Parts: sequence; structure tokens; C-alpha cells
Amino acid sequence: MTVVHEMLSFLPDLLQGALTTITVSLLAYVLALIGGLAFGLARLSPFLAVRSVATVYVQFIRGTPLLLQLFSIYYVLPYAGIVLSPFASGVLGLAINYSAYMAEVFRSGIQAVAAGQREAGQSLGMSRRLLMRRIILPQAFRIVIPPIGNFFVAIFKDSALVSVITMRDLMFTGELLASATFKHFEIFGMVAIIYFCISYPVAKFVEYVEARFDVQKRGQAIGVQQQQGPPAVVGTG
Repeated sequence: MTVVHEMLSFLPDLLQGALTTITVSLLAYVLALIGGLAFGLARLSPFLAVRSVATVYVQFIRGTPLLLQLFSIYYVLPYAGIVLSPFASGVLGLAINYSAYMAEVFRSGIQAVAAGQREAGQSLGMSRRLLMRRIILPQAFRIVIPPIGNFFVAIFKDSALVSVITMRDLMFTGELLASATFKHFEIFGMVAIIYFCISYPVAKFVEYVEARFDVQKRGQAIGVQQQQGPPAVVGTG
């Protein structure tokens, strides 16, 4: 019982770290969604300069490690006079990294919309901006919802890397407690359980959203129903 009580005494600090981890992950996810959509649209821009800048950004961020990006934001930017707190650096680093990956998802989703939809809008005299807002983006969002949802689980797990810039998240709190008590197995075991208890329900929710918005399966189901025709009406007389 002494061991159990001792482990429970660590729980408030770990849960406080978990709250920080969740906050960082949510903020980074929202910023990454906005940035991903912006750069995804920029990758499809009719202007070469805009496409080139977006392409360089996406390829460079995807081609360098997240850990290096966090170090650069927290340790290198101060040399340019930009000093950010560990919390702000962690949010910004995660958002920048995942916005590059989301940009490609948004770009693929937009390009997956049938060409006939664009042609129909153009035949009605819609401008490119109106066509994108009224026809293309609503359909593209349904396509990208499953992969975009999975990115939150990935961000939540990768947020453990922000511990290297001394932010008191769940992982860093566990490291402090383990180094102070030398109970590495017990404390990191609790950290793993907390991560799992948070990420598993989110992953199951993402699976539900995937099934709910699976455009291909829903389209196939509609096609089968159309081939079979309307259900027969059974007479009672």
C-alpha cells in the first residue's frame, strides 16, 4: 500500500503536466489546420511565385526533423532578438511542422474533387474564389476529415518532444519526478498510462469520424442502392 500511496502522490503533478500537453496539442492543431489550408491553397495558386514559396516551405519543413525545428525556435531565434517562452515555442514548433503535412492533405483533397464540379461552376460564370468557396472546399473537407483527424493523435504524441525545451508538459514532469525519486519504472509507467488514456479515446473518435465521413464507401452504398432500385412495396391485401 505504501508504494501505491507513493505513486498516487505523483499523480497530481503528472495530471497537471498532462493538462499542459493537451493545451499545447489543441493550440498547435488549430494553428496547423489554418496554416495547412493556407499553404495547401497556395500550392494550387495560379501564380508561380506563390506556388514556389509554398512548395519550398512544405518541402523544407517536411525534410527537417521536428526536434531541430523546436531547437531552432527556442534557442536560435533569440539571436535574432525573438525570445519565446517554452510554451509558445512548443506550440509554434508543432504548428509549423504539422501545417506542412496538412498542406499536402488539403491539396490532395482539393485535387480529388471531380473535374466536372469545377466545370459546372465555371459554366455558371463563377469566379475562381467563389467556385472554391461554394463548391470545391465543402467537398474537399469531407475528403480530408479522416486523415486530418488522425493528425491530432500524432500531434498529441509528438508533443512529448517539447520537453527538450524545458516545458513542463507530461513528459518533462515525469522526467523531473523520476530523476528526483529514482523510480523510473513506476513513474514512466504512469506517464505511459496517462498518454494512452488520453490518446485512445481520441483515436476511437477519429475512427468514428472516418466511418461517418468515408466518402468512397458512402458513394458505393448509394451506387448499389441505385442499381437495386427502390424497395418493393409488399401488399397487405
